[in-house]
Amino acid sequence: MATVKLNNIKKVYPNGAEAVCGVSMAIENGEFIVFVGPSGCGKSTMLRMVAGLETITKGDIEIDSKVINNVSPADRDVAMVFQNYALYPHMTVRGNMAYGLKNRGLAKAEINTKVNEAAKMLKIDDYLDRQPNQLSGGQRQRVAMGRAIVREPKVFLFDEPLSNLDAKLRVQMRIEIKRLQRRMGVTSIYVTHDQTEAMTLADRLAVINDGRIEQMGAPIELYNNPKTLFVASFIGAPHINLIPARFENKKLVCGNLKLPGFKNLPEDIELVLGIRPDFLRPDTKGQLEIQVDLVEQHGADNLVYGALKNSSNDTELCFKTTQNTLPDIDSNLKLKFEQKHAMVFNKSTGERLI
Repeated sequence: MATVKLNNIKKVYPNGAEAVCGVSMAIENGEFIVFVGPSGCGKSTMLRMVAGLETITKGDIEIDSKVINNVSPADRDVAMVFQNYALYPHMTVRGNMAYGLKNRGLAKAEINTKVNEAAKMLKIDDYLDRQPNQLSGGQRQRVAMGRAIVREPKVFLFDEPLSNLDAKLRVQMRIEIKRLQRRMGVTSIYVTHDQTEAMTLADRLAVINDGRIEQMGAPIELYNNPKTLFVASFIGAPHINLIPARFENKKLVCGNLKLPGFKNLPEDIELVLGIRPDFLRPDTKGQLEIQVDLVEQHGADNLVYGALKNSSNDTELCFKTTQNTLPDIDSNLKLKFEQKHAMVFNKSTGERLI
């Protein structure tokens, strides 16, 4: 296990493009941190800077209080699992897993012990004599993880390792990675664009936007208390309902709707009202009304979509309901929410106001 610190790190490419903009964070021993954000936000660049695969323009990276900026990737005591597996096609599973240990000069008996133990842990011990092209995608990813495990590194680095797998296998491997990390207790940094993956794996999430940390904290904290419109929009499935609004005469105005009970909001800016689908429920006295246009049946919980009525724009809302209360398509339905579950954002800056 190890601590990892990023101290105001920056990455600027020769063309002037700034990929990472002064990021700082402290990662504790054994912690599972997930960098999540859209494509191009800088999350993989940060991971590669920790691995030593990208140079650092400014700032320091520490592992166990030692600055590693000028330490070669091979000597950083980190192990990386890539999206594309990065396996040698001409080698067997055993050969791939043992390759790094051979380069370190370990005895053959010790290498075999480490490889066999890791293979058994990952349930690939029956495939040690096969080559990568004889394996499924999930088995190849296990081999890539096994190659990292046998090194017994201080830090695991995962760069979108599940992106090439189908949906069912992704869920299975996600569970296995979390169990494995808890069992081994190794400090881990994981990169993904999939917020569901991020929410289920992380001890703490770092939401990355344009090379900066938009917000960092426990998954449920970011879900319940996003500090910005970006975080509220990115975290949560289904996505948060967002309704354009403004504040007039002590009421929140959404098109032709006027919602009382909101206080101390600026009147001269565009606002956005945010409500999670979990917190909308059918009620004849509801503040909002939709015309239902789609029902997605998922079993116990189902999603209902509809256009917001009396709105000056094409706003669509979503809410969750049970199998017993599915509305008809084209029916009009009033939805109620408690004000404590409503969020209001400055549309221009993204800052959360309520």
